[in-house]
Amino acid sequence: MKQLKKILNEKTLNRKQKFMLLSIIPIYFILAGLYLQPLDSILHGVKTIIIEPDFLITDYFLIGGVGAAFVNAGALTLMSIAIIYFLGMEMDGHTITSCCLMFGFSLFGKNLFNIWAILSGIFLYAKYHKTSVKRYIYVGLYGTSLSPIITQVMQIPGLSLPFRFLLCILVGLLIGFVLPPLATHVHFSHKGYSLYNVGFASGIIATVIVSLFKSFGIETASRLIWSSGNNRLFAGLLCLLFGGMAAAGLLFGGKETLTKFKAILACSGRSADYLRDFGGPATIFNMGINGLFATLFVIAVKGDLNGPTIGGIFTIIGFSATGKHVRNISPIMVGVFLASLTKEWHINDPSPMLALLFSTTLAPIAGEFGIIAGIIAGFLHSSVALNVGIVYGGMNLYNNGFAGGIVAIFMVPVIQSFLDRRAKARGGLSL
Repeated sequence: MKQLKKILNEKTLNRKQKFMLLSIIPIYFILAGLYLQPLDSILHGVKTIIIEPDFLITDYFLIGGVGAAFVNAGALTLMSIAIIYFLGMEMDGHTITSCCLMFGFSLFGKNLFNIWAILSGIFLYAKYHKTSVKRYIYVGLYGTSLSPIITQVMQIPGLSLPFRFLLCILVGLLIGFVLPPLATHVHFSHKGYSLYNVGFASGIIATVIVSLFKSFGIETASRLIWSSGNNRLFAGLLCLLFGGMAAAGLLFGGKETLTKFKAILACSGRSADYLRDFGGPATIFNMGINGLFATLFVIAVKGDLNGPTIGGIFTIIGFSATGKHVRNISPIMVGVFLASLTKEWHINDPSPMLALLFSTTLAPIAGEFGIIAGIIAGFLHSSVALNVGIVYGGMNLYNNGFAGGIVAIFMVPVIQSFLDRRAKARGGLSL
């Protein structure tokens, strides 16, 4: 117990122990996968996951089986943790966020084949600019949201396998090379009010690439592979993990955890790093609370727990280290839910369910401007997210990041124009 307390206490945690602690999440699901599906079936399922098209929406639970999906996601997450560790980087909030996103999206889009060319492009960009790849590795991990493009290139008919493989490498290198400057540039447009900044940049890249594909006659059909009927199993797995995280934060942080959690709730969520500012126990507690809240919200609206929705839950979990807490995500999610009462779709339909979870990219709007602004942001986001994907054919897994960037760019200047009376007095332009 003393050793476990040492591992979970941020004040005495060494670098190796931090990464070991983060590795518990993918290991937990790898073990669950090995229990739920025979090993030979898992290996066949992982192969199927690799060769199948995986643009939105492709649930790996249905493609390769629950065990194969968990093993694929867990293995990729462990590899991501290892990359960061062996680069000699210290753990911060973005380490947790990027690795949780890698796990979540490896349940419905990222696999053991299609991420590496993009990451290689990031390394090439760093080498070209003669700087350390440490500056861009998180952008690279987030940027694997475009990995379905790599799989799609491998599916182009009429080309030889070696040529398709070479084209995959070239396209991936190009994506990775242009992503860092574009991600930096678009951040200024929404000023950090959309947390999925790389998702916004990726949407722009995907739009350009898919437009090029279409001009050469390469089309992608709509896709909806969505599993259901496993809510009891997945609710048990998720609530056990998230409940354990919340309990661990309380057990090893004591009353200080609750004090710091209250401080987290007071943050807007914009440009935040809770691990750096509030320590490990409070961050783990916040992650656990948000995980339970998101899971129970999905169940309450009669949604399906599957690869895509668990991916959405883990996106909330990941960003619970860098911007999200229950006070700033709940108004956004309520806004999406209220939108479902007035629009032509139901909240538990596949795309609206993803919009419900991923809409929390706009948490800083609720955190800074209040509950009403958050509800409006969620209401608007539900419409934008369900319509922008058509421009890039589902090739950007962070579709809601692109939509969230648009909503933030639209809303924030309008809100600030009402709040900043001095701008009118000066006769100048509002920000």
